[in-house]
Amino acid sequence: MKKILNLLSATALICLFAACETTAVNVATDYDHAANFAKYKIYTLAPSTRGQIMAPVSEQALRDALRTELAARDITEAPGKTADLNVVRHVFIQAKVSVEQYTDWGYLHGGAWPYGYGYYGMWRGAPITYTDVNQYDEGTLILDFVDARTKKLVFRGTGKAVVGGPEANAAKIREAVKKIVAAYPNSGAN
Repeated sequence: MKKILNLLSATALICLFAACETTAVNVATDYDHAANFAKYKIYTLAPSTRGQIMAPVSEQALRDALRTELAARDITEAPGKTADLNVVRHVFIQAKVSVEQYTDWGYLHGGAWPYGYGYYGMWRGAPITYTDVNQYDEGTLILDFVDARTKKLVFRGTGKAVVGGPEANAAKIREAVKKIVAAYPNSGAN
């Protein structure tokens, strides 16, 4: 019995850590390998012509995160001035469906299910396959770094995560920006 409880506890922890992982922000980046990133020292956040409008909390989180992360790379914001880079953001929200199918989950030998007061059996013809359907919204943040002089895209970062409440979304935006800017080529890269 103790062995079964330990197994169930371990399974519960694995599920908990797996659930935490699904809330993380997934990031992908790419850049123009021929671009001289050393010349980019001043940026401006340019308005997007596509995508959705961000909530004020999310917009502020984006601006603060960009300011902090790019400053760490010696790239400063210059609103209203001539910039080397235009950072253009695009935000999209898409409804998603997750379907997971479980077969014989939780059943022990002989079709018995462990219960706090012992084991109980299943009725004849009980289902052995269960389907779990979840609907959720996935948010995508795209940051395009465009050479202000040539109007050529030199770096793109894309972050995706499950949409939550305003504070959770702001935290995910900060995480996405941090991961995206971490992949920005070093100033000496060509």
